[in-house]
Amino acid sequence: MYSEESSQLSEQSCCRCITVLWGNGARCVVCLCCKGVSFLSSLFGYQGSDSELKVEKDGVSDSESKVDSGLPEVPVPPDDTPEVLNKALSGLSSRWKNWWVRGILTLAMISFFFFIIYLGPMVLMMIVLCVQIKCFHEIITIGYSVYHSYHLPWFRTLSWYFLLCVNYFFYGETVTDYFFTLVQREEPLRILSKYHRFISFALYLTGFCMFVLSLVKKHYRLQFYMFGWTHVTLLIVVTQSHLIIHNLFEGMIWFIVPISCVICNDIMAYMFGFFFGRTPLIKLSPKKTWEGFIGGFFATIVFGILLSYVMAGVRYFVCPVEFNNDSNSFQVDCEPSDLFQLQDYALPSILESVTGWTTVRLYPFQIHSIALSTFASIVGPFGGFFASGFKRAFKIKDFANTIPGHGGIMDRFDCQYLMATFVNVYIASFIRGPNPTKVIQQLLALRVDQQLHIFNSLKAHLTEKGLLPALEEAAA
Repeated sequence: MYSEESSQLSEQSCCRCITVLWGNGARCVVCLCCKGVSFLSSLFGYQGSDSELKVEKDGVSDSESKVDSGLPEVPVPPDDTPEVLNKALSGLSSRWKNWWVRGILTLAMISFFFFIIYLGPMVLMMIVLCVQIKCFHEIITIGYSVYHSYHLPWFRTLSWYFLLCVNYFFYGETVTDYFFTLVQREEPLRILSKYHRFISFALYLTGFCMFVLSLVKKHYRLQFYMFGWTHVTLLIVVTQSHLIIHNLFEGMIWFIVPISCVICNDIMAYMFGFFFGRTPLIKLSPKKTWEGFIGGFFATIVFGILLSYVMAGVRYFVCPVEFNNDSNSFQVDCEPSDLFQLQDYALPSILESVTGWTTVRLYPFQIHSIALSTFASIVGPFGGFFASGFKRAFKIKDFANTIPGHGGIMDRFDCQYLMATFVNVYIASFIRGPNPTKVIQQLLALRVDQQLHIFNSLKAHLTEKGLLPALEEAAA
């Protein structure tokens, strides 16, 4: 009745075309794409190679997957679980083995977190810098693994150069802002501070020119892809870590509570999902469940309120981190603001009927901690979903295998960076007011005639308001 003459698979369209000769001499060309390939093969008796007939479960062939991504796959890192744990947990199923590995190493990381808090703000800043560099390394390594076969010149060199430039700019701004007196005291630092932004721009411009000179014919598009890759990585990693340090200077409580809320949400969402999870939450992360998401939310709210109550009464945590020029060291000693003073709050009638209390004593910061916990529980996980989508795009499970059972450093900090931006914006919008210390520092940097002009203007303003005579009488 019919006979097969030829068949072919178009890798660009994922379509199979078969030319058929009927008994009466008529020709028929039939093309079918992706999901219809196996049906066509059985209908017309086509016996192609196994690789040609292979269709993935989701209806997308291997060739289409490669064309879809346009990228070679990233090598999967080996399992680096310590041999001691592998032996101790050898009798368990893979599900429970992963549960114990994650749990043990989570406790180890939490212990290390408490240890660096004990060491003080300077060590915390160094740890933030180290984490930033490691996260940048993991993302850039993925880019290099994808494109290394194209032999793009200077890719890794320029990536690290831009990291150096951006860190010089941000940390220079921080030093000028928080170490103003020290900078003005040292002549080399004063010069660097004065021309800091021009120097930063010149350094970046040098890297920009190096990139243009490195462009190679036939690889222009790939090189611009990687240029964008590097800059987006800098935006996500370096900028957010800079904001974390700014939050730290506002007081260690603004550093510890947000980070702890994200950690708590991550742990509790995993626990609730592990034991009670049934309903998938999002396709990007198939293991995430609504039960884990909701359970993690309520657990994080309670945790944030309790942790804030404990920390708000300790000056070491609530005082801004300031540099002492006399001792050339950081100090965290102050008179706590109203934000960290216990106050009475009237309970709503519904809660009053349930508890029997008319008022409750809370730190105002505990009210703010509810906002922080809510963001960490509802919006924060989207940082993890974003990272999951990124990893799926390159067919990798984790950014690296630095921490057994957890993946790379970036896998643990994908939600923290989003949280850092929120905390910084929250402080600037609802907490921070004018800082008299910084105003005085800027005034002292002016010329004498400028200082006298400001003094006379301020004196005239206070006299007009009727405040200066009262102040003079009080001084007398």
